[in-house]
Amino acid sequence: MHPHILNQCYTVMSSKDQEYAELLKAQIATFKKENRFLEFKSNYQEVDKLGRYISALSNGACLANEETAYLYFGVEDDTLHIKGTTFDAAKTKAQGNQDLELYLRQMISPKIDFKIEEFQDEDDNRLVVFIIPAAREEPTCYKSTPYIRVDSSLTDMRPYNDWMRQVYNSQCDWSREIVEKATVADLDTEALKVALDGFCQRFPHLEEEARQWDVVTFLDKAKLTLGGRITKAALLLVGKEESSAYLGGMRQINWRLRAPGEPLAGEPFGLPFIISTTKVKDRIRNYRIKIYPDNSLIPAEVWKYDTRTILEGLHNAIAHQDYRLGSRIIVTEEPEHLTIESCGSFFAGSYEDYVEGKKTPERYRNPFLVQAMVNLKMIDTQGYGIHTMYLHQKERYLPMPDYDKSDPNKVVLSVPGCVIDKNYSLALMNRSDISLTEAVLLDKVQKQKPIPDDAAKLLRKRKLIEGRKPNYIVGKLLAQVANKGMEYTKLKGLDDKYYQDLILKALEQHGRLQRADFNRLLVSKLPDILSDKQKLAKVGNLLTVLRKKGKIEFIGKQFWQLKK
Repeated sequence: MHPHILNQCYTVMSSKDQEYAELLKAQIATFKKENRFLEFKSNYQEVDKLGRYISALSNGACLANEETAYLYFGVEDDTLHIKGTTFDAAKTKAQGNQDLELYLRQMISPKIDFKIEEFQDEDDNRLVVFIIPAAREEPTCYKSTPYIRVDSSLTDMRPYNDWMRQVYNSQCDWSREIVEKATVADLDTEALKVALDGFCQRFPHLEEEARQWDVVTFLDKAKLTLGGRITKAALLLVGKEESSAYLGGMRQINWRLRAPGEPLAGEPFGLPFIISTTKVKDRIRNYRIKIYPDNSLIPAEVWKYDTRTILEGLHNAIAHQDYRLGSRIIVTEEPEHLTIESCGSFFAGSYEDYVEGKKTPERYRNPFLVQAMVNLKMIDTQGYGIHTMYLHQKERYLPMPDYDKSDPNKVVLSVPGCVIDKNYSLALMNRSDISLTEAVLLDKVQKQKPIPDDAAKLLRKRKLIEGRKPNYIVGKLLAQVANKGMEYTKLKGLDDKYYQDLILKALEQHGRLQRADFNRLLVSKLPDILSDKQKLAKVGNLLTVLRKKGKIEFIGKQFWQLKK
């Protein structure tokens, strides 16, 4: 959307109805007719046509270098007179009596976070608007077909090779956009000092010169501004709190506390982010936890959370947040872990690609912002951020960070602040030969997460795990280091010969026994790591092995006895 339209709308905005009503009037006055990213309809027609319009408008917004497209119901498309509509998206059904919105989200690919808003104008006309994000990097499709508006018609976009290529090559950098009305006066003095210190640490050979620059020169050199003009990146990092009005949305980092027996607590931290991250870090309750090594009364003490890891996670969230969605970064402090949640999927690959620190991202969602944060020594661009967080956890003998993949439109980092399995922690403490790769894999084992077959083979070769897929356990070597022999035996179980001897002794005493008798005899003695179903299968396997050895036999279709 054009900046002058945004400014015109937000200066008079006081409610949702007024906001959208003013936006509609401004768009009609500015564009005077429909276009690729703006469509007007008097009323709803049918679901397939609506799906095609969403696809075409999303692709059209991309081609027009707009962030968002709009589809209004309640406006005549030829006269642009506002008449109101009876269309109710919440009550309208699609095929198979399915909810309209849910059906559209299933049929549109890749998934885009379109919104449906109802509002009334000053004349009490009821209107509905679909707010549709522009396609990025691949066309938006309805039922696997990308659409585009050609003149006044919707058509398949695939024959238009130039347009398809333009969408595939698109990447709109929200952070680079100029905020026309913002000036240096909208920047925070203290934040500018922190930014200059960071710049001098990143470029020590320029420090003497940099401290002589005026503010405008420094901002351009640090790539916070473009030719002295204030960018969205500059406002995010060093803008005054009140300057967030230029950016729209919730430009905040929200800290929340969830602790049993304590009232829920929370506090928002706004701009400038270069200072707010430190404030959030200081708000998090941090203290030393103790891990007792074997044969020692002197514990190893480590901080619950590593300061570098907290700041790394916060700075990464700022750098890679999808600001077009207008959401906050949410930091939640719980008794055993800390989560940092930001909007937008992983932009280049997945987090696993960066654990070893051997891959550099090929592209970024906010490249201008990322470069500025690099220049201010907030992050690096070599893919070391995730690697560093994992390494810090290993050095402190604590479980590895996790990323929740359940929502493809969010990145949720979880940093453990406690010991999950003492064996794991003591192993890292006593075994300096465990690599980061092995530590990450062992972390998955202690969390009972699946690991690849080749990884299991590696760990087994190093005698770090035992057991059968998928019920791997920490190997006996580590259990001995942790002085956990009894717990290990309970998990791994006893040798098969022990269970076979129990079967033979029972048959010697009772003559004949049924399968249910053996279940009662053995199930409670089998390792805890097995499920009930697996324990019953294990009993069957033991009986089969003894039968094949010629020691027992099955008679009468229900009884077992010693073979004569």
